Amino acid sequence: MTSNTRDIVGIFLRGLLMGGSDIIPGVSGGTMAFITGIYGRLINAIAAVRPQSLLHILRGDIGSFKKDVLATDPLFLITLLAGIGTAALLMSRMILHILTGYPAEAFGLFLGLIVASSVLIAVQVKSRNTLAVLFVGGGFLIGYLIGDLPTGSFDHSLLMIFITGMVALCAMILPGISGAYLTLVLGQYEYLLQAIRDVSLPEIITFIAGGVVGILLFSRVLRYLLDRYTAAVLAFLTGLMLGSTRILIERIEEAGGFSPGAAAACVAGVLLIGMIEYLRKGKREHILKKRD
Repeated sequence: MTSNTRDIVGIFLRGLLMGGSDIIPGVSGGTMAFITGIYGRLINAIAAVRPQSLLHILRGDIGSFKKDVLATDPLFLITLLAGIGTAALLMSRMILHILTGYPAEAFGLFLGLIVASSVLIAVQVKSRNTLAVLFVGGGFLIGYLIGDLPTGSFDHSLLMIFITGMVALCAMILPGISGAYLTLVLGQYEYLLQAIRDVSLPEIITFIAGGVVGILLFSRVLRYLLDRYTAAVLAFLTGLMLGSTRILIERIEEAGGFSPGAAAACVAGVLLIGMIEYLRKGKREHILKKRD
């Protein structure tokens, strides 16, 4: 096996791991990308995608368009996306089966994942001043109010799926934020799982198109806010995730309440995030040692 083939296979396997993580509410595919050593390459590839490239086609400037495409590391992105898509297709059936047969345990697991992820994000907030507290409170209130919306408030129109894609796929550039959890908050999680399982192309293509547009429009803005107002952004995200756990708690209660199985699943979710964070820190320390 040549080095180029090994590189492609390695990227595909990393895509499988990211895809399996991305489809579980509370687990961040971006964190998995960091642990497996491709986060920087992924962010650079995404940053190289520019809306202006389309203007080259309209002007007939194929050379400039080709140059822009090559700058996005296309083989890497295509291989990674193939792995993510394969994992999503395989995992969607399993998760739908679990949600149908063991709903309380499934949402208990998601609750543990989200609460633990929120704590990890909160730890990153260096500032403990009144402003940070206000951002936590504001995020919590918004998340709680979203959870207060009656079931069916968000339809499954292609427009709503497009918007969901914009929001969820932008999550990959935010630390510890789960895109799958955002689809759940927006009422699209199970519907999109069914679309992936059935390979329903209108919904899948619309979701991906929304993600591409979201990344093109908002990735630089999000990175700017995260770089300039780190504490405020992280504080708001912490509050938003904690406030929206109301949705998960209600789903657990609808499925029969916090049974021993649901409670155990919740603890398992916390432990899983703890293990992922341990691996992430180990990877970060390894990188820092190599620089020294």
